[in-house]
Amino acid sequence: LNSTAFSHPPCFLLVGIPGLEKEQFWIAFPFCLMYGIALLGNITLLLLIRAEPSLHEPMYLFLAMLAFTDLVLSTATLPKMLGIFWLGLREIGFPSCLTQMFFIHAFSTVESGVLMAMALDRYVAICCPLWHSSILSGPVVGALGSLVLVRGVLLVSPTCFLLRRRHFCQHHVIPHSYCEHMALVKLACGDTRANVIYGLFVAFLVSGADLALISVSYAMILRVVTRLPSREARLKAFNTCTSHLCVILAFYIPALFTFLTHRFGQGIPHHIHIMVANLYLLVPPTLNPIVYGVRTKKLWDRVVIL
Repeated sequence: LNSTAFSHPPCFLLVGIPGLEKEQFWIAFPFCLMYGIALLGNITLLLLIRAEPSLHEPMYLFLAMLAFTDLVLSTATLPKMLGIFWLGLREIGFPSCLTQMFFIHAFSTVESGVLMAMALDRYVAICCPLWHSSILSGPVVGALGSLVLVRGVLLVSPTCFLLRRRHFCQHHVIPHSYCEHMALVKLACGDTRANVIYGLFVAFLVSGADLALISVSYAMILRVVTRLPSREARLKAFNTCTSHLCVILAFYIPALFTFLTHRFGQGIPHHIHIMVANLYLLVPPTLNPIVYGVRTKKLWDRVVIL
């Protein structure tokens, strides 16, 4: 047999949630509702921040970046996922699959970077309030956003090039709801160590560096907050930090669970792993506009006026 005959299958078949094929039809309803909330919430945030000059501050500009990232992440996966669950549209072309994989991983990396930038913004606002506007000026916020985006694109692009060079023999069924790097690597035949090692390197570099900076920022914030003389000021600072930490945990806990399960979690039932992997791309985009919109007084006032 010619080895290139099956080098790239014309399309892959996405299973959805392995083991829950019969229940998928009903699982799609809450997923669709969450996607609707994510679209409505994040588009509203973007329009509010764009239209209101008083919201052109670092915190809200980073929030706009987060809303845009969430829209890309959820839209890269949900419409196709609903097509699988409701209409049985399981086929996805090889180029489309790589494109979906690129957007999912690049923008997950961007989301991690934006959360790190937001933690940095909170640290400067609480620990050096007098310097806040000069340290995080408009150009600096723009440069940070561009840097986070470029980092995501540069780190994830090689995974697509490495996969394009792989042969897939006759394996074309992906036991997942979307095209994910490790799920595709497992279908490739031959030596895939380069893909696995590079994937691990990117995951540890991104989550390791970002989580370390977020942890240091919040440790220093807590130290300053506990020393504030007024109880009201302490409560206000704690309130802001709590909503940020909720968002950070909602993103990183499922992300790390999904990443570690792919490599070391052979004992975890496959449907639980895929379910968490789906929620990891859906819960943060749904939760972020609710947490920030409701808990940020300035934003909530704007929503009420609207």
